[in-house]
Amino acid sequence: MTDAPDPEQNHLLAALPESLKPEIFATLKLVEMELGAVVYESDQPITSVYFPTNCIVSLLYVTQDGASAEISVIGNEGLVGVTVALGGNSTPNRAVVQSAGFAYQMPVAFMKQQFDSCVELRMLTLRYTLTLITQMSQTAVCNRHHSIDQQLCRWLLLALDRVPGNQLEMTQGLIANMLGVRREGVTEAACKLQRLGAIRYKRGHIEVLDRSRLEALCCECYGAVRRETERLAHQTRNAQTPVGPAAPDPPESAESKEP
Repeated sequence: MTDAPDPEQNHLLAALPESLKPEIFATLKLVEMELGAVVYESDQPITSVYFPTNCIVSLLYVTQDGASAEISVIGNEGLVGVTVALGGNSTPNRAVVQSAGFAYQMPVAFMKQQFDSCVELRMLTLRYTLTLITQMSQTAVCNRHHSIDQQLCRWLLLALDRVPGNQLEMTQGLIANMLGVRREGVTEAACKLQRLGAIRYKRGHIEVLDRSRLEALCCECYGAVRRETERLAHQTRNAQTPVGPAAPDPPESAESKEP
């Protein structure tokens, strides 16, 4: 049984100073995020942003002929719709729920107001944007230079970091759309991982049996994204540590008083 949804299950919301939480949390609305649901369509106005608690949302680039590829995943470490805080009213990407769960919805107008007036929320959002940029750039490198097997390992590890437990509800067809590859390639890669004892896959249900094996089989892209995420998260935690009064200057020594 999973814990009841709570705003502080989202890392950005949890990192806010306690004095700001009552006002910000009062504007949040808990919403259920169903598997495969489209949160945003490309180039359409964004009216709300979302802070996931236990769901995962994928940002996809969709070509004119309908093909798609995932450029990043968002879970409880961030928010969906960060472009509006940075001055945009829409996004060129489609946002789709990759793993079902819950998120907290915030009106765009309130998000923009808080971003402008609240330095703490602004810094948290900007730090998160840096991790998102890192993930996007690393995904581009991975899709260009690494095998489908390695891409699938990276994808599974990123998903595991954002959900409780070791189980994912995901069809091979949806994974293929995320990675921008043929379904047959995903099937073959998943079968390899199953033979190696890393996962168990059956009818859209993936259970990770050996995370260390996935990490060993994965390319360097997952590690690069995780290190940057942890580095910025460490900065965020340090920024929330209360700063005490400045220490008094040390007394002058006898030598320092000599002319």
